[in-house]
Amino acid sequence: MDAREIERCIDDFGTDIYRFCLKLCGDKADAEDLYQQTFLKALETEWTLDWEKNPKALFFSLAHNLWKSARRKQARRNTIAPCGNFDDETETVLRSDERIEEGYLQKELITQVRRIIQTLPEKFQVPLILYYLSECSVEQIAAILKKPPGTVKSRLFRGRSLIKKRLEDIGYERESF
Repeated sequence: MDAREIERCIDDFGTDIYRFCLKLCGDKADAEDLYQQTFLKALETEWTLDWEKNPKALFFSLAHNLWKSARRKQARRNTIAPCGNFDDETETVLRSDERIEEGYLQKELITQVRRIIQTLPEKFQVPLILYYLSECSVEQIAAILKKPPGTVKSRLFRGRSLIKKRLEDIGYERESF
């Protein structure tokens, strides 16, 4: 791939790739690193993009593989010398027409869902992030993960079921979500 193709990719769907990286990493600095590594890796390879065959999926797949590789590397390092991260909680701004209680409860529900998603196994976490946050279709997710569409659908269903069950376990009623 040459620099012009990479620049076009960044212009066309760079924001979606960055959002995906941010959801995978959960940390802005790590997401920026993953985003840059994704496009750097694409620049280093000898690929030729076929713009008719959804090149966006190629970059999602590349980012996902780099993220998995970094997690494996970190897991090996943690067995030798463990270290921890402190997560900064993101804040959401209330609109002026919302009541404070409703805004707080909605923010708390969103925070709980994010925590639950982060604790899910990777096989459920990644399809949920791609489907709901990156707005990829089931077919695109299947291409990214190199799994059949039926597997992606079942993982989305199972992931939603796990989120629902965990929300009910911590006290949320069905009407509130």
